[in-house]
Amino acid sequence: MTNSIPTATVARLPVYLRCLVDMSERQTTCSSEQLAAVAGVNSAQVRKDLSYLGSHGVRGVGYTIADLQEQLRRALGLHKGYSVVILGVGNLGSALASYPGFDAWGFQVVALFDVDPARIGTMIGGHEVRALSDLEQTLSNVTVDIGIVATPASAAQDVADRLVAAGVRSILNFAPTVLHVPDSVKTRRLDVSTQLQILTYHLQSESEDTPG
Repeated sequence: MTNSIPTATVARLPVYLRCLVDMSERQTTCSSEQLAAVAGVNSAQVRKDLSYLGSHGVRGVGYTIADLQEQLRRALGLHKGYSVVILGVGNLGSALASYPGFDAWGFQVVALFDVDPARIGTMIGGHEVRALSDLEQTLSNVTVDIGIVATPASAAQDVADRLVAAGVRSILNFAPTVLHVPDSVKTRRLDVSTQLQILTYHLQSESEDTPG
């Protein structure tokens, strides 16, 4: 089922799930219009996206929130569990390692790595920071589904190569650089500076369109 869902729709499914979790605290059903309003899309888009899951709602009732949450979790693979390693525990990596929300969504941080002697051996988020030189040995004993790269840009490609060589097939990249990996490896890049530049583009466009 998930292989037939368009990429743009997949990107919206986590948003719908998050909205439904919030809505479930005060109601048991919702309409496509309600979900669209909190998700920031139109109701026709919601109905089309959810139809890929085989969910069409009930006229006059809408969607049962608990059932729809379960469908979304299964479509996103969240009914399983995924182990995560974080490489680089500076400010960002430390914040990620301490984030309490991972467990709720089925992600378990199993190891942290860094090259700074001052950080190695310390505890962050209940995990001991290991030396990056121990990466291969650790990954030979622990199954890792996702690697999170939070290193400086200069080190990101090297650690990505080592993750790939160790058999990790999904990488979330916070480093401000593009990683080059085999086609069999899935990567997602989150770069705050890039997002800020996109926002400044829109700010500039709006100011140019505004009469002086």
